[in-house]
Amino acid sequence: MSAPGFAPRFAAARLLDGVLNEKRLLSDLLTARNGPLATLPPQGRARAQSLASDTLRYLGRIDIVIDQFLQKEPPLSVRNALRLATCELIVDGIAPHAAVDAAVRLVKTNKTTARMSGLVNAISRRIAEHGAEIWQDLDPTPLAPYLAKPIGKTYGAAALAAIEAAHEAGAPLDLTPRSPDDVDALSEALDAGILATGSLRLFEWKQISAMPGFEEGKWWVQDAAAAIPARLLGDVAGKQVLDLCAAPGGKLHGLAAAGGRVTAVDLSRFRMERVQENLTRTGLNAEILVKDVLSYRPVQRFDAILLDAPCSATGTIRRHPDLPYAKAALDLTPLLSLQKQMLDRAAGWVEPGGELVYCTCSLLPQEGEQQIAGFLESRPEFEQARIDAPALGLSPEWVDAQGGLRLRPDFWPDRGGMDGFYMGLLKRKKQG
Repeated sequence: MSAPGFAPRFAAARLLDGVLNEKRLLSDLLTARNGPLATLPPQGRARAQSLASDTLRYLGRIDIVIDQFLQKEPPLSVRNALRLATCELIVDGIAPHAAVDAAVRLVKTNKTTARMSGLVNAISRRIAEHGAEIWQDLDPTPLAPYLAKPIGKTYGAAALAAIEAAHEAGAPLDLTPRSPDDVDALSEALDAGILATGSLRLFEWKQISAMPGFEEGKWWVQDAAAAIPARLLGDVAGKQVLDLCAAPGGKLHGLAAAGGRVTAVDLSRFRMERVQENLTRTGLNAEILVKDVLSYRPVQRFDAILLDAPCSATGTIRRHPDLPYAKAALDLTPLLSLQKQMLDRAAGWVEPGGELVYCTCSLLPQEGEQQIAGFLESRPEFEQARIDAPALGLSPEWVDAQGGLRLRPDFWPDRGGMDGFYMGLLKRKKQG
């Protein structure tokens, strides 16, 4: 495999520094107006993002390989150059001379580290010669202790190891068809597998906007697990439906495609502009409102409400390998308070006899099961309905005693896994 140009590597190094040193999320760095990718063409941006993401995904193993050849800890920028080189050499299979030369050039761009170019050259060459042998005997990159401890305590050591393996394996590309009638034709056109849930899954893809069905709006990108919450509300055709924290819009599209009269609320104007673009592309309609859920005051009640609440996102690390490194600790207190406030406000907007789906892409029970339990204690007018997992194409074992659905990244290991989620279906009792 031939090496791409130096500019994407330089941008990838800046992305690594932004995550590991400045504790910023990749999503913020990727979209920053004057960020690391601002001056790159589309192909260069894609390469820089891929290289930085893969380096973060395999960071534990990468550092172990590097440490076999280091005698003392170098500056972070030097280690990052070696990390990128190791990823290119072992993960990407880049030609050794290209990866080594790029690492040397990276450290030479900084006057304070230029003197270490000889060291980087020597170590990179040794990694090219011996790194693969070391790599194959290493376990998947472990989660940071602040995440591993609560996840291991909740699910056990074996599940933690399986979740870590799922994170390092990464995620395929899942698509939600606009119409179930198109699934077979799209599967053939896209060379995609059909999951039991109805999503399409690809393990290899190129430019998404050039894929069959994109311009016609026949599908949207959405993890198979993330497509489930909208389906919990059943037949929403003609019903007044409220989607809270609606961006990036996958669940909104599912509700609109099912015939719901959807009102979508989210705080981010930028993200909602993207949602509107996708609605236009798919030919779907919804009322888009850029508002804070906590200050939003609807003029009516709704037949169905979906609240995908802000959370720790611990269920999406396989898609966002920067998450464990962009934080130094896990502080759930503000998130738990926000979730509770949103859930309480949403409950007041549900028509008697209506339904409320609460979900989070978190692996932590405090943000899922426990949040629902606390809600039901304070809101006797609601009851939790048992989710019918087999009807959704999922295992009944993933439904807990209370009826909520718990999904994890290590589920479906032979099919590419899924994002971690908790989903609860709440029904407001009819008055009288």
